[in-house]
Amino acid sequence: MLSSSYLTNDRVRTVTDPEINEEIDNDIEENVRFYSIQNPITIRRRIKDLDEEWDVERVLELNASTLAFTGIALGALGSKKWLLLSALVTGFLAQHAIQGWCPPLVILRKLKIRTRKEIDMEKFALLQALEKREAHI
Repeated sequence: MLSSSYLTNDRVRTVTDPEINEEIDNDIEENVRFYSIQNPITIRRRIKDLDEEWDVERVLELNASTLAFTGIALGALGSKKWLLLSALVTGFLAQHAIQGWCPPLVILRKLKIRTRKEIDMEKFALLQALEKREAHI
C-alpha cells in the first residue's frame, strides 16, 4: 500500500472530519486486501472500475452546474428569486476552489465519495499486487 504521506497535500482530506478520512482509508485497505488475493482478471476489472470512479471534485462540479443551471432556468421562467440559487451555488464553488472546502463537501464526504488521490492510492496498490502475482506466474 502507498504511504499515507501521499495524501497529506490533499486539500479535501485536510478539511474533512478525521473520522470520515479514517473510514475511507479503512475501506481502501480492505479493498486492497480483498482484491490483491483475487485472480488477475478480477484485479484488472477492479482497476478499470477505479479508473471510471467519479471523484469528489467531479461530483461537486456536476451538482453545482446542475443547480446553477436550474436556478437560471427557473429565474428566467418564473420568479427571479430562483437566481439566488445560482448565486449561492457559484459562491460555494468559488469557496471550494479557494479553500478546498464548501458546505456540500461535508455531505459528499459522509457519502464516502473519494478524492482522486484516494482512488489512485487503491489503484496503485492493486497494480503493485498484480505485478507481484504476474511475476510469480
